[in-house]
Amino acid sequence: MSSPTPEVWLPYPAEDIDGLPGSFRYRRWDGEDEFPADPADCVFYVTPYMKSPAVSVRPFARMPRLQVVQTLTAGIDHVLGGLPALHPGVRLCNARGVHDASTAELALTLVLASLRGIPGMVRGQDREEWHGGFYEALADKSVLLVGYGAIGAAIEDRLAPFECARITRVARSARTTGRGPVHAFTELPALLPGADVVILATPLTEETEGLADAAFLARMKDGALLVNVARGPVADTAALLAELESGRLRAALDVTDPEPLPAGHPLWHAPGVLITPHVGGSSSAFLPRARRLLARQLTRFAAGESLENTVLITE
Repeated sequence: MSSPTPEVWLPYPAEDIDGLPGSFRYRRWDGEDEFPADPADCVFYVTPYMKSPAVSVRPFARMPRLQVVQTLTAGIDHVLGGLPALHPGVRLCNARGVHDASTAELALTLVLASLRGIPGMVRGQDREEWHGGFYEALADKSVLLVGYGAIGAAIEDRLAPFECARITRVARSARTTGRGPVHAFTELPALLPGADVVILATPLTEETEGLADAAFLARMKDGALLVNVARGPVADTAALLAELESGRLRAALDVTDPEPLPAGHPLWHAPGVLITPHVGGSSSAFLPRARRLLARQLTRFAAGESLENTVLITE
């Protein structure tokens, strides 16, 4: 028999989230083999974090009462393949704002570590070698932000004190912000040659898949640094490898294609590359912000109010 109380599935214990409304029955499910209850009673489903797409969408076909799917990621590409299993009218909401601080911090870390030669110094420390010398600063560099949503703006917040010569913003469409103009993607060919550092911070969409292809990379200036904190497929791996192996470009990658990067892949040992294992959003800053978002969303949902970050409604 179906429960008379609408249910919410969370990847965390409900008692760990302050401010949840009392009008729901909360079930914890973080991708385990067994469901915590009948999926048919779930009306609001928060997908597990850092689980495979197959895990995230597995309950969809058994959720006829579902009204909201809430991801804990800014990107939604991992659930798109499962949407045909949902009935019309289900709202898909992302976690815009939750990962801004974490991802922006890592983007800045990757830039500074790469410019100042930190990977080589760490390897030198392992070998008890003293790698003195002259290294690049972020000061006086021109930075191109490709993707200027919440994360892109947060990256600019952190770049601001570093005395960059110029910060140029690019997004899908042109607009004006309080900090200055945002250029359209169509302007990238003219903007790329002037950038010392190019930071990819776009969502993965049909428009951005393969955005940093051979032509994009060829327009970057010699010695420039490409930083990818977006999604691996935003950059063409083969084209990037060719540029790295020639020594013309450098890269700092939190995401790769394929991912996880398999052992033996040439990207691991390409010259001038720094790789982190897709940890942009997974820092101590994540969970407090995720909990606050869930409390806000469920309070709005209980009150019949519009939800934050609605990306699409199924048809």
